[in-house]
Amino acid sequence: MGAGTGSGRGQLFLRSLLFLLLAGPPARHPARGQLRYAVPEELEHGAFVANLGEDLGLDVSTLSARRFRIVSRAGARQHLEVNLENGILFVNERIDREEVCEAGGTCLLHLQLLVESPLELYRVEVEVLDINDHAPTFPWQEYVLEVAESAVLGARFPLESAQDPDVGTNSVHTYRLSPNGFFSLEVQTRSDASKFAELVLERALDREQQRVHRVLLTALDGGVPERSGTAHILITVLDANDNVPAFDQPSYGVSLPEDAPAGTLVIQLNATDLDEGPNGEIEYSFSGHAPPRVRELFHVEPRSGQVLLKGRLDYERASLHELYVQAKDRGPSAVAVHCRVLVHLLDVNDNAPEVTLTSVSTPVLEDAPPGTVIAVISVLDRDSGDNGRVSCEVGPNVPFELRSSFRNYYTLVTTQALDREAVPEYNVSITARDMGSPALLTRSTLTIPVSDVNDNAPRFLQPSYSVYVMENNAPGASICSVSALDPDCQQNAYLSYSIADGHIHGMPVGTYVSINSDSGHMYALRSLDYEQIRSFQIQVQAQDAGFPPLSANVTVHIFVLDQNDNAPVIVSPMPRNGSVATELVPRSARPGYLVGTVSAVDADAGLNSRLSYQLLQATDFTLFSVAPDTGELRTLRSFLEQDASRQQLVVQVRDGGQPALSATVSLLLSVVETMPQTLSDFSEFSLPPEVSSSSPLTLYLLVSLGSISFTFLLAILILTAIRCRGERRSCRGDSCSPPRCHCCPGSRASSDGLKTSNLTAQPPAGTTAATCLDVPAGGPPGYCYKVCLGPESAQSDFMFLKPCSPPRNNEKDPGKRSRPDQHLQVSKEAKQPNTDWLPPNTQRPALKRY
Repeated sequence: MGAGTGSGRGQLFLRSLLFLLLAGPPARHPARGQLRYAVPEELEHGAFVANLGEDLGLDVSTLSARRFRIVSRAGARQHLEVNLENGILFVNERIDREEVCEAGGTCLLHLQLLVESPLELYRVEVEVLDINDHAPTFPWQEYVLEVAESAVLGARFPLESAQDPDVGTNSVHTYRLSPNGFFSLEVQTRSDASKFAELVLERALDREQQRVHRVLLTALDGGVPERSGTAHILITVLDANDNVPAFDQPSYGVSLPEDAPAGTLVIQLNATDLDEGPNGEIEYSFSGHAPPRVRELFHVEPRSGQVLLKGRLDYERASLHELYVQAKDRGPSAVAVHCRVLVHLLDVNDNAPEVTLTSVSTPVLEDAPPGTVIAVISVLDRDSGDNGRVSCEVGPNVPFELRSSFRNYYTLVTTQALDREAVPEYNVSITARDMGSPALLTRSTLTIPVSDVNDNAPRFLQPSYSVYVMENNAPGASICSVSALDPDCQQNAYLSYSIADGHIHGMPVGTYVSINSDSGHMYALRSLDYEQIRSFQIQVQAQDAGFPPLSANVTVHIFVLDQNDNAPVIVSPMPRNGSVATELVPRSARPGYLVGTVSAVDADAGLNSRLSYQLLQATDFTLFSVAPDTGELRTLRSFLEQDASRQQLVVQVRDGGQPALSATVSLLLSVVETMPQTLSDFSEFSLPPEVSSSSPLTLYLLVSLGSISFTFLLAILILTAIRCRGERRSCRGDSCSPPRCHCCPGSRASSDGLKTSNLTAQPPAGTTAATCLDVPAGGPPGYCYKVCLGPESAQSDFMFLKPCSPPRNNEKDPGKRSRPDQHLQVSKEAKQPNTDWLPPNTQRPALKRY
């Protein structure tokens, strides 16, 4: 292979400069609103192509601010670039036309120009012009041509063609043959305007005279300057094999889908040779000048002549393949004949659309109006026809849509108002689908975050708060925490808490509680007293840091809980002038006699005010007892002669708090033979309404006391009946008539009967007649017994059996005795303790003081 007349980078630059001078400035061809320029290949970096800023009418000073740029696919080489300072399109890297455009014909670079604010898109085409930078080359520098000596004059022998990557006039233009006396050269033109040479026998060959002939074949292109390549041909004269193979036709055409698998039969070639034996056996092969791409894609079976598919076809790369197949017999002096096979590829929808995000403006404000441009999207399908037509759409249920601005260019815009609190981020699926059958599609996901604006006010977790604080709390202690949420984010969701102005019992609310503005923790600024203030409410405000700020209020109810910080206070009996409360007790008092009631109050509430009474000190613990719930002081037994006449008692009142608090009262009881007719100076004590209010335990006390009283009354009746039955038996032994003797006969009704009876009770002087259950006597007057309720037992629910004796001085109306069928009357007065457990006024007997 020969070299051209020029070489080196300096000569290439001179040739490019000469080309520009001859061709003139780059052409600009407006076509369908596009700009078209022409530039020769192999220019150095920085070579001028066009002034885009001037041609597009753009302000050069704003190109950088508007991000004027060339949009290209990912991974594509950037041959051209734009200078943002002057708007000039220049060569960014060397352009090799033969590398950029493998196929012949016009070589175009399609540029997409994008400028923002406002968004504008321009399409520019740059034609790469070929320069003569390649010399013709032969497949081999030397090859052998065998010619039978029997070849007739005018016989033609096709030679290997030279290849030149350049196109047009820069490709192979003609061939030359070195002078010789046997062969001439004829240049033929194919249908595609390519040239090939044939040797023509001009004089008969004589192998015995000259067995080998050497000629030099030169291929010349039409460029300026002219380039050439040479090959040495060794012509060997063979003995006669006077018949050459012949194809059915010189040229074949076949169509093949581009997705045909390897091994597919392309065409079955057939050539015939009239010779016999080895001279008639034909072998098929590619001709010497078959390009490497053809040899990669196709394979020729030497014996059968089948052309098979070897590689993977691509319609988008080349839609036509031209194969040159030769047939040669196996005899001596075999001559090869050639045929041409044109393989036309049929386009198959084998390329899915490509989606490119040209420009993305994210994040988007949630108050952006409908129609706001989010992104510019370009789609490309390398197929042709319907297979290359693409439609683009977005997924459902998103507030976005695609609008077509140019062919295969779309803008993604909003269709409605956005709400970041509902959807903080959108994953928009963009589907590009072609019109092929079957259709191919490509999905691309665009993540669009939504930025926040302050459009939501804070919201407390509860509509109101109820806080319970124990009284006597330490000042500065945390009492509760309020919390609010703001659906916004960042500073729009940063909340600060404050307490609204107000007054509590005439004092500013700020003197009672404070709040941490960041955390919402509330603190008591003073010690609270349940007895002074039991509840109050405040307004807490939560405000965000947005602009303008938004706020919300909530009511906090603070309830002060009672603590056992008040000891019981004795209200009855109340000593006068520092003296001890004194009470007179008749010596004739029977067990259960109500001496008096100790009453106390407690300023606390609930269990802290539930009072219990106990006898702490006593002269004789076997003589008196105190009811733990009511404070009633009663006798446990009858007085004896040896009992002291003055009894010193100390009663303790204890509340139910933890720890319990208590108070004591000292009582001096004087045992007297008869009670004076004087009123007790232990006056009635009126309790405040809140103390005397009924408690839920009052009902339980009433039921318990009623049950105990009924049981005790029933026991008394049974004992009375048993006693009377025994007396009747005694009467029968003394010859008493049963109808007339119910208790004891008159002869035995002496004072001894009273002494032996345990059921006899002497009512105190000055008392009214009691309601009694009579045991009637039908005989002479005698002693009988009645179950009587004295005035004191009306308050104590105790029943005493009293003798049926003639009326005494204090019994002014003996006719008030009960009838035989009269039942006992049981008092069911409610006994109420202090606060929740105070006894009623009817259960407070009079104690006397001296």
